[in-house]
Amino acid sequence: MAESEPLLSRARGSNGLDCPVGSPDCVQVGPGAEARRDLCFEQAVIFIEDAIQYRSINHRMDARSMWLYRWYYSDAFQWILGFIIFLVLFLAFIETPSSFTRTSDVRYRSKPWNPPCGLTESIEVLCLLGFATDLSVKSYLVGWPQFRKSLWLVAYLVVLVVSFVDWMVSLSLVCQEPLRLRRLLRPFFLLQNSSMMKKMLKCIRWSLPEMASVVLLLALHLCVFTMLGMLLFTGEKQDDGQDRERLIYFRNLAESLTSLLVLLTTANNPDIMIPAYSKNRAFAIFFIVFTLIGSLFLMNLLTAIIYNQFRGYLLKSIQASLFRKRLGTRAAYEVLSWMAKGEGGPQGVGVRAQDLLHVLQKVQASSTHKQAVMEQVRARSDGLLSADEFQKLFSEFDKSLTKEHPPPPEYQSPFLRSAQFLFGHPYFDYLGNFFVLANLVSICVFLVQDAGILPQDRDDFVLGILNCVFILYYLAEVLLKVFALGLPGYLSYPSNVFDGLLTVILLVLEISTLAVYRFPHPGWKPEMRGLLSLWDMVRLVNMLIVFRFLRIIPSMKLMAVVASTILGLIRNMRAFGGILVVVYYVFAIVGINLFQGVIVAPGNNSLAPNGSAPCGSYEQLDYWANNFDDFAAALVTLWNVMVVNNWQVFLDAYQRYSGPWSKIYFVLWWLVSSVIWINLFLALILENFLHKWDRRGDLQSLSGDEITTVDLLFREVLEEPTEEELMAKLRHHPHLQLCR
Repeated sequence: MAESEPLLSRARGSNGLDCPVGSPDCVQVGPGAEARRDLCFEQAVIFIEDAIQYRSINHRMDARSMWLYRWYYSDAFQWILGFIIFLVLFLAFIETPSSFTRTSDVRYRSKPWNPPCGLTESIEVLCLLGFATDLSVKSYLVGWPQFRKSLWLVAYLVVLVVSFVDWMVSLSLVCQEPLRLRRLLRPFFLLQNSSMMKKMLKCIRWSLPEMASVVLLLALHLCVFTMLGMLLFTGEKQDDGQDRERLIYFRNLAESLTSLLVLLTTANNPDIMIPAYSKNRAFAIFFIVFTLIGSLFLMNLLTAIIYNQFRGYLLKSIQASLFRKRLGTRAAYEVLSWMAKGEGGPQGVGVRAQDLLHVLQKVQASSTHKQAVMEQVRARSDGLLSADEFQKLFSEFDKSLTKEHPPPPEYQSPFLRSAQFLFGHPYFDYLGNFFVLANLVSICVFLVQDAGILPQDRDDFVLGILNCVFILYYLAEVLLKVFALGLPGYLSYPSNVFDGLLTVILLVLEISTLAVYRFPHPGWKPEMRGLLSLWDMVRLVNMLIVFRFLRIIPSMKLMAVVASTILGLIRNMRAFGGILVVVYYVFAIVGINLFQGVIVAPGNNSLAPNGSAPCGSYEQLDYWANNFDDFAAALVTLWNVMVVNNWQVFLDAYQRYSGPWSKIYFVLWWLVSSVIWINLFLALILENFLHKWDRRGDLQSLSGDEITTVDLLFREVLEEPTEEELMAKLRHHPHLQLCR
């Protein structure tokens, strides 16, 4: 496809395409040409930064606005904004009810310290003013027409207004208001500050209809088997097993639904089956069929549907991000190519290498990636860069470039060169792995051998000697590697830094042990001296040795694939973590407002039985620390319910302490956390792992150009935007007047 002529504003004489006067154009003739040239460079810098960060280019492009724009997206301002978001969310731990107690167990918890009225409110209003500043800057930069079209910015304004009104109500009531509505709105500040979280949220909203169809099928499955169960276990002639089954699990409709819902998660299996099954084995068919259809078929079908649908919708969202990136790069190309043509550059359409180098020097980006792009530009210093070449240059910003290690030292002696080759060989690493494994096996042997002996009665003579020997080997290994690779070369490998740091810590601990408790000898059981006993010192050393065993991961290719998948998730799936924080935060605040104080200690007007509690109950299992009396306790309780192990205990306890309606809250939490969020997270884990697994034969994928952005997971199926699409979008830029 032939390249179209750049369309940025430029006075063109008598061809009928003159641009409006006063537009932020790049005309290079007449008074102020140098200022306009600088303006073009700044516009190109902004466009390239927008492309690298996948930001929209629909913002003001005059000189003052661009200065404000770059200041807004500077590391300092974004760090301050991130800190404000963290601070306003962290207030939930400090506000009444405060989480500042040693334990959340209602039997042992002391009276918490609660801040005086006005303390947290003062911090909160400063945060709200910071958010108001953030909204003001964003609104100015995008302009009023774009502001009205952006639902997120309008919602931002509404949330701020409601928060300020609620804050004033709190002060007028001297902080005694029963409900703080603004606490529920705080997670919005985290959502609106992350474009990837917005995309994830949109994808979840798009996927809800497909999820709802399977959830309705699950509900129908539950209802049918609930009615069958109530009919099956309420006959006229019942044996003891049927009667126990009815009284415990199928007493009424609500209890029957709850029991089978919990069975759907297998949390009460086989307990729910035992009363009837112990009398008649035929009753097992009912529960087995229910579990097969619900847990093994419908729940896994839901996972498959979520994976398929969510991946498709996420692909659409990532496609839009790719379009933003290409649009920003193309806008920079248009600016620089018109500037080259306006200054009488080489014949043809394109960008001069020196202009692009000048722009790249001002771009705020990773220095490593920027240097790689600049080297490629210098290699093409002759002629003009075409649009395709310009676009390809910036693909380097999506890669994690191979780190070049410093050259090893050069030794003159043949003996030293031979030693350098020997200790720099990969087999020397394998030998080190063998010693770490031997050390780990020796620790396991002594742990098993001394399992029944109290720490103060153990003879650590042999283990102490072995640890000394192994630590000396680790020290020798580090020194020999430094000799072979040189200190800069040794430190350039993260695995060596990990090894070296642990070796230094182990050496310090071993020297401290020998200095305090002397050299190991038979019957080595000295009295405690200083802060740590001998057993504490040995235990700490052994724990560090176990951590050092992780060095084998890079040596095993398949294990390295799994490890790199985990690291990739940690780096790239922060949006999922942010959405989980939002969901936890909202449900914790709602839980505090619903259930604060309903669980009380036994003997203090508690509904807990004074005698022996039923086996498996909240009281018998000592679950007293799982409550909603403060924010930290609420988060832990929600986590325990999300895991769904024994979550029927929480359903039963809060039904007894606060009423049957409490089940709605916990079932909603199970749906949102365990059914929806975990399945969505599983979908991204599968996509990330399968992508790396398909590339496992390519050594470059593990040590070279690593995937660093979520969109590159789908790069094989993403469609590149056409030139017509890019240029049509550029012509409708709200703040750049383009020639028609």
